[in-house]
Amino acid sequence: MSTFHNCRPFPPATLPLFCLLISRIFPLEAEAMLKFAIRNLFSRPVRSILALLGLTVAIAGMVGLFSVAEGLDSMVNTTFGRIPGLLAMQPGAPVPLFSSLPAEWGEEIEEIEGVSVVNPNIWQRVNLINNEMVVSPPRFLFGADISSRLALKADVYRDDMIAGRYLTLKDQGTRNVVISKPIANEFNLEPGDIFNVNGYDLTVVGIYFCESLLLDVAIILDIDEIRSISRFGPDLVSSFYVETTKEFDDEEMIDRIQRVFVGRDLPAVKFSSQNIDANPIQTVANFFDRALKSFGSDNGKNGGEPEDRPINENNSHPNEANGKATDSEKTSTSESSGMSQPDAINDEEFFPLEVRNANDWAKRFTRFSRDLNIFLAVLTGIGVTIAVLSIVNTMLMSVSERIVEFGILKANGWTKTDVLKLVTFESSLLGLAGGVLGCLFGFLATQFFNHYFPTRAQLYASPELLAFSLAFSILVGVIGGLYPAVWAMRMMPMDAIRRG
Repeated sequence: MSTFHNCRPFPPATLPLFCLLISRIFPLEAEAMLKFAIRNLFSRPVRSILALLGLTVAIAGMVGLFSVAEGLDSMVNTTFGRIPGLLAMQPGAPVPLFSSLPAEWGEEIEEIEGVSVVNPNIWQRVNLINNEMVVSPPRFLFGADISSRLALKADVYRDDMIAGRYLTLKDQGTRNVVISKPIANEFNLEPGDIFNVNGYDLTVVGIYFCESLLLDVAIILDIDEIRSISRFGPDLVSSFYVETTKEFDDEEMIDRIQRVFVGRDLPAVKFSSQNIDANPIQTVANFFDRALKSFGSDNGKNGGEPEDRPINENNSHPNEANGKATDSEKTSTSESSGMSQPDAINDEEFFPLEVRNANDWAKRFTRFSRDLNIFLAVLTGIGVTIAVLSIVNTMLMSVSERIVEFGILKANGWTKTDVLKLVTFESSLLGLAGGVLGCLFGFLATQFFNHYFPTRAQLYASPELLAFSLAFSILVGVIGGLYPAVWAMRMMPMDAIRRG
């Protein structure tokens, strides 16, 4: 044992453990191997800490970034899970803000079997509140027909009132409003207060709080009043919220509603004579609205005109009369094109009304979330790559400085596998420690962000995300130590001692 006490390559702190392990050369216990690895890491604290910090930052960034996508998924599922009805809006419009529909269509929807209540509504972007420009987070005026709104069995805004009262029939024709808690907090508003929105004075009668970034953005008022301060004329609405009797499932109801309006043309958007020039943002919004319809998906069947489809001055097909082609014209069209009559009918079908349910909205957000995940993965990959290189550098330098140590170990009976295990244990410990610290700091960062910036985003670091991040960090540590471990494993004992 005295022979090993005279070995210069080992720092004094490592001698007792090293000599203990040499005395138990084979078989080596995993616990002893682990202690040996820990002692080796602590023998070079600065280098180990730098590698650990690099991995910790990478894993914390991973948790923080992917908590954005998970928070979005959680928010969408929670929000739309509370909205059982259907939303009818203009095809191609991403949200009701960019949609315009004839108000009279609501009466036709109400006559469809299975429909219980139809609530027309109008959405308007808020530009100014108390003379302060509103950019982020966005705020919206939500004009609703109060009588039909009160007839709904479920209304997320009405069900989540926390102060004051909800709108009643007495509020028709007035500028009494219900606002969200974030808006009330931002502008120090309470029930009874008067504040200015887009140049108009509104009176707060109630405050709601849905705990959702998608819902806590609205200023709710009577639909007729929003027409007087927006671009909408008396014959237009943004969308219809449809509550069904649940006699039929959502997919069947969607088909029933859309079939009523097959082949009709949407009228040109008519602006209210008030507030057009004073609201340039809405002019821009209308431009994008028309662009979305012009370049919509499905080659014009769901919100856009095909490029080769001729358009006349009334924005209708030349063979259409009042939005529908005659039977003789359809027959001649199908005969000249060589298509059968059913194919021709399907080709002429155009749905000017798109109906979505909660599942459809969730799917749209899921597609967006997938694209977001790709972007986040790229950002995370950059950090992880740097962390891996840091670990490789740390372990490679550690191995190069311990060449004589490995030579003596192998001369005393250590196998190549034992050397491989030792170096891999060291890098795995870095991965484990970096994963634990990274998950901890990442989780605390999400809680900090949610607490101090509740209106900006809702981050969610799920247990699954934390477990994956920890496992991924350990894997990164193992991978980072493989090359140095293989290099140390291949050295012959005498060559290692001679090189040292």
